[in-house]
Amino acid sequence: MKTIYKLKTSLVLLLLMLNIGCSDFFDNTITSYSSNPSLTFPVGQTYLAKLHGSTMNYLGNFMVYNYSGVYAEEDLRDLLIYNFTDTFYDEIFDDSYEQVLSNLNYVINYDAAESDLDYDAFRPLSRILRAFLFQYLVDLYGDVPYSEAGLRAENLYPKFDDAETIYKAVIDELTETANLCLTFNFVQGSTFEDPSEVDVMFGGDMDKWAQFANTIKLRMLIRLSNTNQDDYIIAEIDKINANGAGYITSDVNVNPGYLNQQNKQNPFFAAYGQSTTGDFTDQYAATAASDFVLEYLQSINDQRYTRLYSEAVNGGYKGSQQTTDLPDIGFTSDDLSHIGPGLVKSSEQDQPIMLYSESLFLQAEAMLRGYIPGGDTAAESLYKSAIEESYIYLGVTDATNEAITYYSQDIVNVNWASSPDKIEAVLTQKWIALNGTNAIESWIELTRTGFPSGLPLPEGESIRPVRLLYSGNEVLTNWNTPAQSESDAFNSPPFWK
Repeated sequence: MKTIYKLKTSLVLLLLMLNIGCSDFFDNTITSYSSNPSLTFPVGQTYLAKLHGSTMNYLGNFMVYNYSGVYAEEDLRDLLIYNFTDTFYDEIFDDSYEQVLSNLNYVINYDAAESDLDYDAFRPLSRILRAFLFQYLVDLYGDVPYSEAGLRAENLYPKFDDAETIYKAVIDELTETANLCLTFNFVQGSTFEDPSEVDVMFGGDMDKWAQFANTIKLRMLIRLSNTNQDDYIIAEIDKINANGAGYITSDVNVNPGYLNQQNKQNPFFAAYGQSTTGDFTDQYAATAASDFVLEYLQSINDQRYTRLYSEAVNGGYKGSQQTTDLPDIGFTSDDLSHIGPGLVKSSEQDQPIMLYSESLFLQAEAMLRGYIPGGDTAAESLYKSAIEESYIYLGVTDATNEAITYYSQDIVNVNWASSPDKIEAVLTQKWIALNGTNAIESWIELTRTGFPSGLPLPEGESIRPVRLLYSGNEVLTNWNTPAQSESDAFNSPPFWK
């Protein structure tokens, strides 16, 4: 059986790496004879890694002022003037449904009667990833298709469900799937399909999947902290405690076998790092550190700036203001710092989905809010561990000792005892830790809490967006799409705000 699994894994990776249009094909015409869950599941994982780790992450880095520009090319210009229309980053909405969810739904709804093999182990894993994505769809858009989504020809015009209703349903699903993972009965036999050989996240480790489900759920519950639902939040966290799996204990990554070959590189590295020939990409050259973030990190003696950003070709570390008047400022790409070596490491690098440091920060905030026992002392320990993990992830030399030196300084939002608002300290440090890896989360957290405080706005802008607009494709093809205007991106915050 091991030989069969290895051959199957090779086929999966070949499909993924050749960039065959699996999701478009699956979306409309997939049948049990054209694929199966063991082939489709890693395709969904890999599309999620590309969408979340590259497209959404890049957008988030501009929204929280981590990145700026060197010259205002058309796509970059929209970011620098907050030109939020129904075509602005519309691939986030479209690809979520057309690529990621179509593949995950295929696995979840797979008709076991059509096969002699048992694919039951793949269902809870696909449901966890679907929950992960729906959290972000609600956070970024509000009401979205949920209960009628993914029915293909059975319903071409799905209704848009209420955002809070979706959130509560997703939380329930995470509770159920965590328990399923922990109690799943792996019946060994000729008909059982083990996900371990094709799962490009956890290698089929059901305990780690349960921890991931718990951590997503904790993030969603903390998102509700402004909604006067503390009893509900605490009750749901009690369910996490009851299953006993805990939260993630290491970074959650996707890697289907990235290679330094065309269409086979890590998606973030391919877009914002180097081509297969070693040349920096156009997006790398166009993207610079923001002046604010570099100056802030240097002012608090945070050595992570040397890993988050590159040294300029002409020497030193320099960022630029978020403005469309870049050609008039008097510098070139060689004068500026770009995305750093702690983020663009190699074509083969893992694509992070959720960092361990984020989990630690989430637990620290939950303790400060009284949702998890432990109080200030335990929260401080988690806070310090999260900073250490961030230093380690970015590859800072002598990372743990450097982190300890860093957070021992008498600086607000760095040193725990020196920080009068502990939640602000947690959110500020989480913003730094998620720079370049999951900055879409930082944008959403900024909307929720206002932290980190003091972030600038692009030149000429007076307000920061709080959501995206529905894709123009959805507006044209689904008459159930709610009416929207460009002002909604600034004035219609998520329900949990």
